[in-house]
Amino acid sequence: MKLRKVIPCLDINDGRVVKGVRFEELRDAGDPIAQAQTYEMWGADALCLLDITATIENRAPFVQLVAQVSKTIQIPIVVGGGIRHGEDVRALLEAGASQVSLASSAVDNPKLLESLAKQHGSQRIILAVDAGYDSEGVARVYTHGGKKATALEVVAWCQEAQKLGVGEILLTSIDKDGTQTGFDIPLLERVCQAVPLPVIASGGAGKVEHFVEAFKAGAQSVLAASLFHFRTLSIDGVKAACEKAGFEMQRKTVFSARP
Repeated sequence: MKLRKVIPCLDINDGRVVKGVRFEELRDAGDPIAQAQTYEMWGADALCLLDITATIENRAPFVQLVAQVSKTIQIPIVVGGGIRHGEDVRALLEAGASQVSLASSAVDNPKLLESLAKQHGSQRIILAVDAGYDSEGVARVYTHGGKKATALEVVAWCQEAQKLGVGEILLTSIDKDGTQTGFDIPLLERVCQAVPLPVIASGGAGKVEHFVEAFKAGAQSVLAASLFHFRTLSIDGVKAACEKAGFEMQRKTVFSARP
């Protein structure tokens, strides 16, 4: 098993970092460039930049912001939001993104995942899955920032994406997002057991024990936002607790060359 990672996530809206609960009730959490620099200093293994309204507003990805952030930090950057075409991916990688994550556009056009993986390599393409439950308790894939339910079952969709060539899964529980009550461990376990890919757990982190639980469930990385933004926990403290629980954590980021 590779070293486990801790990844802060910056949800971006109108050029500012924001954070809500279950994708709603957004509140300001600072300047993205300043936050990015702080997280690198604090030992983040990577940084996730998500444009949370680009898909809903039918906008292109925020390439300029990615370029600005990439000039100020050296840790890998994962970028998502508004990515619809191969040209979007190329522009983001050229701007400094290390990986890109696709959600809504992947559902609309699964073959896009296959073509991007072939063109840029599987390691650069992440499938982002926003998961929610239907009235029968089945975990379904949601698109458009969690606003639109689909008939896709979460585990089956992750398996299909793996066959299409994606290199990683970013699994976010809509119900858990921002609640700080812990990750959706049962769903996380199911995905990790069904898909032979690294899985990033997202949605629900609130205390160090939650990170340990996610790693025990099989996550390769854990993504968190509000508890870092508002200084509830430190990245170093989380890593120390996870190491105490027996997990080897990444302590020095290995920088991959960017195109």
